[in-house]
Amino acid sequence: MNVENVENVKNVKGAEHGKGAAAASPGRPERAGRGFEIVLIAVYGIFALSATARSLVQVLRDFSFAPVAYSLSLLAAVTYIAVTIALVRRGRGSPVARALCIAELAGVLIVGTLTLLDPALFPDGTVWGVYGKDYGFVPLLLPVLALFYLSRAPRVCRSGPVD
Repeated sequence: MNVENVENVKNVKGAEHGKGAAAASPGRPERAGRGFEIVLIAVYGIFALSATARSLVQVLRDFSFAPVAYSLSLLAAVTYIAVTIALVRRGRGSPVARALCIAELAGVLIVGTLTLLDPALFPDGTVWGVYGKDYGFVPLLLPVLALFYLSRAPRVCRSGPVD
């Protein structure tokens, strides 16, 4: 029995116990250890929906009342949508998801600081206003957690994983 046959036997035995063969199947990405990633995607999806709904209502209802605040809410919504899509399509090794999370964190910090320094610009709330206070500061914590999680994954490039 050669090495290749031993590996095949291990995969078959692993499949009998619900492991091994799924990860070894060609063309099928490994799904083990994706629990936190799935939760992260779900939270980003919820924020994408809620921020989009809030910003569209604000923009369509009375854009002239707070154009800066409402435009920034719309930017937050687009950012959450983009991060959600990047995580779903590319997974935790995606450089696109990393770049979007960095942009998101910068947005939260800049908008949060602006809402404190110049409240006149923000007569109405925004998703990222006061660092996400209206959302329990989750907008501030979410990109930090995402970046930590993404930093623990191998980077992916077109030719394969890069360590």
